[in-house]
Amino acid sequence: MSVAEPLIAAHGLVKRFGDFTAVAGIDLEVRAGEAFGFLGPNGAGKSSTMRMIGCVSPPTGGTLRVLGMDPVRAGSAIRARLGVCPQQDSLDPELTVRENLIVYARYFGIPRKVARQRADELIEFVQLTERADDTVEPLSGGMKRRLTIARALVNEPAIVLLDEPTTGLDPQARHLVWERLFQLKQRGVTLVLTTHYMDEAEQLCDRLVVMDGGKIVAEGSPRQLIERYSTREVVELRFAEAALDTYVGKLEGIGERLELLPDRILLYAADGDLAVAAVADRALRPSSVLVRRSGLEDVFLHLTGRTLVD
Repeated sequence: MSVAEPLIAAHGLVKRFGDFTAVAGIDLEVRAGEAFGFLGPNGAGKSSTMRMIGCVSPPTGGTLRVLGMDPVRAGSAIRARLGVCPQQDSLDPELTVRENLIVYARYFGIPRKVARQRADELIEFVQLTERADDTVEPLSGGMKRRLTIARALVNEPAIVLLDEPTTGLDPQARHLVWERLFQLKQRGVTLVLTTHYMDEAEQLCDRLVVMDGGKIVAEGSPRQLIERYSTREVVELRFAEAALDTYVGKLEGIGERLELLPDRILLYAADGDLAVAAVADRALRPSSVLVRRSGLEDVFLHLTGRTLVD
């Protein structure tokens, strides 16, 4: 495998389950040392794509190469070089933190002495040294998540797959996990993750794709996507009197785009302060005004809609 060759390359990749098409012919490449993200609503095809990359679900069509190999023909060889952090922790609750790592290392044929040394290094890396000899069962959710990430690193993988790495964690635990993942990224580890958290994607991802309906609807760095699909600023307006839809016509023409939500109206504009001044010039008096920078969540909702998908 050449240095310039992507670690993951998919062309026209398809995954069907009976009559249902979960992934509808996508193209993507992930290069060494990159933090690459999949964003999308439930049912968009993110997890199906990750399972194909992880060699646990064969593609229905198209081509897929992981580490230069075909997952169908060389699944075992690829899996030996992957680190996987699943959405649901699958730790052994009756073993200690250290034992969980040592036992998992043995599955990869790592000698016991090396496994112990590597376990201690990883325990220190995820800041669980004081709990190394405790069983997993009483650990907090954040601690279990950090241990799962440590376990994914025990075979010194070329690629780490992270499926919703911080779902269900409190803010402090999320930020600690982000710190560990950012350090891995700085070390040159290739990360591939799915997430529902837009701030997580902006923090961690060098590049990402937005999926919807099994297709890739946008691709680029977080900043590129914001510049391409949103405006520099967003003005959030709330009105105490009358129905919000009565203000839509009165606000037309201010900014580049207007969006009506149940509790507020969003004005997308290059300059939020100028948009606010234009609202005042029309003698409109909102009960609250917020001017903020546009973010990845604005892009995500613009591309995939605000309707909840089960």
